[in-house]
Amino acid sequence: MQKGVINMNILFFGTKSYDKEFFEKLVGSGAYHDLELTFIEPNLTPETARLADGYLAVCAFVNMNLSKSTIYTLQKCGVKLILMRCAGFNNVDLEAAKECGIIVMRVPGYSPEAVAEHAMALVLTADRHMHKAYIKCRENNFNLSGLMGVNLHGRTAGIVGTGKIGTAMAKICRGFGMRIIAYDMYPNKDLDFIEYVSFEQLLAEADLISLHCPLTEDNYHMINKDTIQQMKDGVMLVNTSRGALIKTADLIQGIRDEKFFAVGLDVYEEETGIVYEDMSDRILEHSTMARLLSFPNVMVTSHQGFFTREALQAISQTTMDNALAFVEGRKSGNEL
Repeated sequence: MQKGVINMNILFFGTKSYDKEFFEKLVGSGAYHDLELTFIEPNLTPETARLADGYLAVCAFVNMNLSKSTIYTLQKCGVKLILMRCAGFNNVDLEAAKECGIIVMRVPGYSPEAVAEHAMALVLTADRHMHKAYIKCRENNFNLSGLMGVNLHGRTAGIVGTGKIGTAMAKICRGFGMRIIAYDMYPNKDLDFIEYVSFEQLLAEADLISLHCPLTEDNYHMINKDTIQQMKDGVMLVNTSRGALIKTADLIQGIRDEKFFAVGLDVYEEETGIVYEDMSDRILEHSTMARLLSFPNVMVTSHQGFFTREALQAISQTTMDNALAFVEGRKSGNEL
């Protein structure tokens, strides 16, 4: 740790207006006077990492490239700390960071309810075709053709991963009168309303499958051609966790085969270069995303599950607390 350091300059990559608003407001309160923040628009990549020259710390987000090449460049620039203003860190080469003596900190929890509520918003939108109904009514078309949904009450919700977000989603589904089954390698015994089952049983019984687990080598493409075949016909699938949990090509084929009644995606494999960017005047380079957007029963959002005022306040607070802990030479508990 940098014991004795009085001031820390932090370079924020990929800054959006809301990032600047919440972090500047927090630092302006006076509690973090030892921290000097600089905001730039480019994302952190191997090519832009050199912009960190002279900075002790950088702050990055889940959509950025913190590969070995990026880490090595940051080391040459004198960076000692990487602050991830998010929970996910599968985009960070932790071995390279350790090798370079760079500490990596994250925000392990900010607002599980924010993500869970967005997951249910995706369910309801895709199920009841809210996105289509909105467009029809805007054009004075009040015909109900193509808008029929199904009741959630009395159906079975399958929650994959019962951490804080999965638990929040399970509680929401319970409020809708659904039966709750779940798969988790480490079941939470305190959740007495959840029936833990095998992954295979969850696939076979769930009317709604909602993914809430971190991405690992073991669950990469856990939703694929084989697991889709094990699902009920007319199943609903929602992913607000990590895009690579689903093999997109197999999902597209499943949608074409009418296996799914509705699909809601806040994350997807082709996020890099797309998510958080305005692509409205461009042709999408990747055909899989264009195909997903073409299906009437698929609802896609731009990795915005975290995007609530409460969550942004918590993210900025924890990120600055992490930085302050580094300055003061103590552990924050959020080191990776």
